[in-house]
Amino acid sequence: MGKQWQARASVAGLHWLQRLNAPAVASPNSSGKRYDRSGPALSAKTRTSLVLQGRYMGYMRQLKPRQKAQVRKIKEAKGVRGAIQRARELSQV
Repeated sequence: MGKQWQARASVAGLHWLQRLNAPAVASPNSSGKRYDRSGPALSAKTRTSLVLQGRYMGYMRQLKPRQKAQVRKIKEAKGVRGAIQRARELSQV
């Protein structure tokens, strides 16, 4: 019985992979375009903000609690760019 179950599981896995690779079926009302998961278009300002947030969080994860507190104070005083610079310095030491 174990081999039968494995065979069924592998066939089911193949069907799943085929569905992933198959082009999206266009409905009569659609323009024929494939579904795009990229999400909404971001403005340059928003994208830059997200990039800075990611850098800030990446450096903060590496720091000890006392260092994090120091970087948070700098963020309030000088902004995110200054905080990233200081966090980078602290993480390399």
